[in-house]
Formats: sequence, structure tokens, C-alpha cells
Amino acid sequence: MKFPDKIENLLPLGYLFLVVMGILKEGIFYYQIGINIVSYSSILDILISPISTITSHYLMLIYICILFYLCFHLPSFLAKNNDKKWVQKTFELKNTKTLSTEEKKNYYIFNSVKFLAIFLMSTFVGFGFYGGMSTSKKIKEGKLEYNYKLNYNSGETEIINIIGSNSSYYFYVTKGNQNIKIAPIGTIKNLEIINNKSLN
Repeated sequence: MKFPDKIENLLPLGYLFLVVMGILKEGIFYYQIGINIVSYSSILDILISPISTITSHYLMLIYICILFYLCFHLPSFLAKNNDKKWVQKTFELKNTKTLSTEEKKNYYIFNSVKFLAIFLMSTFVGFGFYGGMSTSKKIKEGKLEYNYKLNYNSGETEIINIIGSNSSYYFYVTKGNQNIKIAPIGTIKNLEIINNKSLN
């Protein structure tokens, strides 16, 4: 089996891993503001959770692309530098002198995938933990920017800060209130982006 074939076979498992990481990130983020996000999520939300996380900010997208690029070339780097102590220690490499060429290639690919998985897990968990902690602190201290005007189908309006959203709900905080509100998307007519300075 050639290397591209192995990558193709690993893609479903890789995406499943990303889905789990996406759920974990969302769970950690929303848990810190008192929401069990899984109970408000559809299957679609769960399946696209890693994509929405990766594309949430251009720096995150660039970081993930660089990470995948580096890990794609990592097996050849390990093969060329496996005799260096810092490489052996960093990637926890074992002695490969007794392995065949094919076994060495598989071993370096496995280490590259493991390295990628560890970094992705650290990124998603860290992103969820820091994001949730930061948002929770801003809510308590009243430091959120209320830059949206939410217009309901009923004609009512609210000045809000959007904490997050999925295919079915908006999660937000209204100006002057620290409680998290949850509104089904079907009850909302539209959102207006407003100039926060005009509200001062």
C-alpha cells in the first residue's frame, strides 16, 4: 500500500478525530458560561464543528494549514535526522536500525500522525478553555461590546453581544444583563451591526 493510499484510508478517522475535538472545544467553551451546548446542537452542528472552529479566525486557519503542511513533511525529516538526540527526545523515537525500509517509513508516518493529533488536541482544548474563560470574565465584569441589534419577528428589539450560534440558536447577552439568553433562530427577523460608540 502506497503512502497516498494510506492517507486516503486515514481521512475518515482523521475527520472523526476532528469532530470529537470540535465537540470537546465547544463543550469546554460553553461549559464555562453555564451552557450544555450538546443539548442545543443538531447532528449538522456536530459534523461541522471542526470546520467552524478552524475557520472562526484567519489566524486559526493559517495555523492549522501550517501545522498540516509541517506534519506532511515530518516523516522525511525524521528519516533524515533520526540519529540526532534532540530529534529522538522531542519525538520519542526508538532505534530503527533493525527495521526494514518499509517499517521505518510506517514508523515515521505513525509518529507524524501522533504529533499532529497531539497538537490539534492541544489547540482545540486550549482554544475552548481560553475562549470560555475570557468570555465568562468579560460577562462578569461587564466588559463585552454590544455591537448587534437583534430584531425579533414580534417587533421587539435588543442590543446584544453574540456569544455564539449554531444552526438552531443564538446565544447572547443583552446590555445591562449578565444572564445568557438563548433564542431560536426562527424567532429572529434579522440582526443589525451597530456602531458601539453611538450607544455611549
